[in-house]
Amino acid sequence: MDKERKKELREEFMNLKTYMGVIQIKNNKNGKVYIMTTPNLKNQWLTVKAQLDMGTHANATLQKEWKKMGEDVFSYEVLEEKEVEETTDRKWELKQLEKKWLEKLEPYDERGYHIKKTL
Repeated sequence: MDKERKKELREEFMNLKTYMGVIQIKNNKNGKVYIMTTPNLKNQWLTVKAQLDMGTHANATLQKEWKKMGEDVFSYEVLEEKEVEETTDRKWELKQLEKKWLEKLEPYDERGYHIKKTL
């Protein structure tokens, strides 16, 4: 491959749009959901699935049910995606998206894998 072609491919890669967003992992047997945000949606399900398969996911209850019930009981869905721009404050944007979806779905107690924070 010549240098000019490499340069073109590098530019194409750099111009690919990145999307951040909110994902939901749902236990289709009991209806419980887990909501999480990610700064890059690409391949996020593969990352989460690998964590669950290896037993290293941060949410202990979700991890326990994944191990007990098996992967086939769970589904993955992108709830919202937002294009990442250079000026985007990703951390702030992701917190706002997470807050919105937690308020909307209220995935606590029997409805989900989250623990409601009290002030």
